[in-house]
Amino acid sequence: MQLATIRAEIEQMRRQIARQRKEILDLQRAGIPTTPAEELLARMLTKVEELCAQRDRLVGESRRKYEGKDKFILGPQIRIGGKRG
Repeated sequence: MQLATIRAEIEQMRRQIARQRKEILDLQRAGIPTTPAEELLARMLTKVEELCAQRDRLVGESRRKYEGKDKFILGPQIRIGGKRG
């Protein structure tokens, strides 16, 4: 998956989670059991955590450090010059 796609999916899932939490509160106010809704919410949260981990991995792969420094090189990594084999 592309980084932009993952970020969009995380954003969409977070909106769904907010709606699910609201529905759970409405069910609780009405005195209706919320166990199935809470289980769905837990699965949704797990999915978001997995997507965030995947996003973080992709971001980490896209960053490189300058040799001997703690600074990241941002942007596309292009080799200019150097040895040709």
